[in-house]
Amino acid sequence: MEVNELINLIVNNGFPVAVSAYLLIRLEKQIVSLASSINKLNTIIYMLQNEIPKIIYCEKYPLI
Repeated sequence: MEVNELINLIVNNGFPVAVSAYLLIRLEKQIVSLASSINKLNTIIYMLQNEIPKIIYCEKYPLI
């Protein structure tokens, strides 16, 4: 976003809209990174849910 576009946005729509747009543009990379991390954690949790019962119930050393 160029300075002229930012000034035009402030003049036409007001300061709160301009600040919101600026913050959204600045935080877009962090939001994408957070979404990627959440997806990775979701995959890990799913894998662990399948492995934990195998670990808990072991033929040699039963815990339950």
